[in-house]
Amino acid sequence: MVLDTTLSRVSRAATCFAAGAIACAVMCTTVSAEETALSPSGTSATAEAAPATKPTASSRTRFLIGLDKSVAYTVSALPNPNRVVIDIPDVAVRLPPDPGPNPVGLVKSVRSGQTASGQTKVVIEVTEPVVIDKTKIEKVEGGKGVHLSVDIIPARKPLKSQPFALGAAGIQPPLPMPAKRPGEAAKAAYKPIIVIDPGHGGHDTGAMKHGAIEKDVVLAFAKVLRDKIEKTGRYKVLMTRDTDVFVELDERRAFGEKHQAALFIAVHADYAKTSARGATIYSLRESVANSLKRSAKGDVSEHLLSDSELAAVKKANGDNNVSAVRNILADFAGREVESTRERTNIFSRSVIEHMGETTSLRQKPDQQAAFRVLKTAQFPSVLIELAYVTNKEDARLLQSNEWRGKVADSITTAVENYFTHQLARLPM
Repeated sequence: MVLDTTLSRVSRAATCFAAGAIACAVMCTTVSAEETALSPSGTSATAEAAPATKPTASSRTRFLIGLDKSVAYTVSALPNPNRVVIDIPDVAVRLPPDPGPNPVGLVKSVRSGQTASGQTKVVIEVTEPVVIDKTKIEKVEGGKGVHLSVDIIPARKPLKSQPFALGAAGIQPPLPMPAKRPGEAAKAAYKPIIVIDPGHGGHDTGAMKHGAIEKDVVLAFAKVLRDKIEKTGRYKVLMTRDTDVFVELDERRAFGEKHQAALFIAVHADYAKTSARGATIYSLRESVANSLKRSAKGDVSEHLLSDSELAAVKKANGDNNVSAVRNILADFAGREVESTRERTNIFSRSVIEHMGETTSLRQKPDQQAAFRVLKTAQFPSVLIELAYVTNKEDARLLQSNEWRGKVADSITTAVENYFTHQLARLPM
């Protein structure tokens, strides 16, 4: 089979490899705190300013932030609205109390929060345009930790000289981008796409026994799992179906490929003629995965380079190098399939570890099969058989809201654990 998305990715990689890359550097001013010895402290940070009763226009205000240790930080003064923004790595931070309705010196209000990158952002709203006069890290006298001291003064005097370089005299430098609140930044941040695939649906009821109908119980569970994962705020969750409709198997897999899923979770319930019970986690059978790998390499080798690209390779390097280029690109495709298999194994182990804490598992829960929805080289995928409808106790659990919540929590934890793994964080 031809793996279109795999080919396009390898094609893009080949284009970048041949043409090179253009890097764009953005400069910013960063103040690095010097190393400071820790000393005992029970004090918290306070804001020191000119008398707060009637601050004059020329007030110099010193703002102190308590830190556990010396760190690198950035400070910038921004307009519209007038404010000072301080970015600090993820360490314990102690701030002065908010001034309330009466400004203290130049300070109107203070707020802070965690950004999407894990840093602490402190935003100081000020009464007028200001500039940063100086900043420094200083020890807390007779205490533990350090203070970050930021001195701000009014910005009323224009610059005496204008920027110039190759005719740029008189041009206003671009203003910095306005700071975003942590919630806004988190919404705008990249979120891996997780596709949940509730099995069966519509005229295809799936397994039925003891009052449990597979198409219904897996859809109900999938909705709970979707809500749990989305609640973390770190992922975008899509479902192949969220109503009682039938979706072809190949369409389910194509849905994941179309949306460039970072993870694919199919949800089913099992059936047996025995008293078997417990959950099973299926991944793609190794022989089928190897076949996918061979197919991907063959398709890339034969179909990736167009006639014009082949002509360009021949013109630049001669006929002998065409096969070498094809072999390199085919190797890229094979490595992608192998990487997907490794990611699947990591997630499967994570599901077994955490799901086993909330529900019964089969004696050997880690199984392999050739399910069609798992036959893809483009994303890690598992099929979870939640329980057996043919087991009376399992059928009761499948219809229990409390059980669904606990098991969905454990799979959400498995998802979180998977994405902390270094391989999972690499681009697909």
